[in-house]
Amino acid sequence: MSLNARLEPVLYLFAGLFGVAGVALAALAAHGGGQANLVASASAMCLTHAPALLALALGTARLKTAWLAGFLMIAGTLLFAGDLVSLRFAGSGLFPYAAPTGGCAMMLGWLAVAAGAISRVRA
Repeated sequence: MSLNARLEPVLYLFAGLFGVAGVALAALAAHGGGQANLVASASAMCLTHAPALLALALGTARLKTAWLAGFLMIAGTLLFAGDLVSLRFAGSGLFPYAAPTGGCAMMLGWLAVAAGAISRVRA
């Protein structure tokens, strides 16, 4: 079984989790008061990467780099959104540079998608 096939259920799982987190964070940003910009940014990243992960899960048979792109997007979103939510509710981030590290990981995930277009699996 390929790494893509083994990761497919994980991609679906995080697509769903990021979707629900994104909606919940958007509601919190709209109704929760102070530092709404932090949770709004976290919401945007979750809602952007949820459908991307869903697409990667659906494309694992055709995109060699789906596992790498998915892993980077999951880790990046968790770090970026997690850091902003932690900053909002705990008053401090996860660790220094967690959000920029997560942002870089998400960008690398998107580059992995682009790289997959060059080296895609032939049907």
